[in-house]
Amino acid sequence: MISITDITKAFNRGDINEVKALTGVNLQVNDGDFITIIGSNGAGKSTFLNAIAGSFSIDSGRIILNDDDITRWPEYKRAALIGRVFQDPLLGTCAGATIEQNLAMANTRGKRRGLGFGVKSKDRDSFRKKLSVLKLGLEDRLKVHTGLLSGGQRQALTMLMATMVRPRLLLLDEHTAALDPKTGGMILDLTAEIVESQNLTALMVTHNMNQAISMGNRLIMFHRGEIVLDIKGEKKKNLKVEDLLRRFSELRGEEGVSDRMLLC
Repeated sequence: MISITDITKAFNRGDINEVKALTGVNLQVNDGDFITIIGSNGAGKSTFLNAIAGSFSIDSGRIILNDDDITRWPEYKRAALIGRVFQDPLLGTCAGATIEQNLAMANTRGKRRGLGFGVKSKDRDSFRKKLSVLKLGLEDRLKVHTGLLSGGQRQALTMLMATMVRPRLLLLDEHTAALDPKTGGMILDLTAEIVESQNLTALMVTHNMNQAISMGNRLIMFHRGEIVLDIKGEKKKNLKVEDLLRRFSELRGEEGVSDRMLLC
């Protein structure tokens, strides 16, 4: 479904502060895979998602999505195929637009846009139905400006917007990290429901190893810009946090690895 071949990325190239963020990453993702991604800060997790999304040009390698070579596509063109939810709940919605206007914009992803009204009356019933699934009462607040919503409400709305037009790939970059535990749990439940009901292919970066183990069918670990662990199927179902810590130490030949070192 998606083929990542030997991608590399360095920042501040040639400078004393050069950082090799990705060092020859290879990953084959099957249709319907829900992959959780873990690793310490600076391991390359978010950089990897940014490379797929087209936030910057990679130095080398190829990115194939279905039959399309998107390696040199600009970010806006990839956005027609890729849904994304960021860590910051404020990034996925337009604060100055109403809920229905945000949904109307999301509903045109990948389509040609005309000069008609931003929100069509025939779409409002569909919007209300989709919003009711969130169980946040937003279906009765279509004309409320999004900037007035809580962080959790905006993140739930972003999840809906990112998947309103079914994406070929959904990228989730620590999308519950900025939320309180209760709200974060609600967003995770919503994530699982949407991914399963639409049979989406998704990549989810998380700092929580329990989340990484419990969600999805596959888990990969980044360290120093490369994938050092790839576990799927029954092996993933039987994983424990202690197993990941032990495997991290074994793979990297490092002693005293703790969850704080991995997740802080």
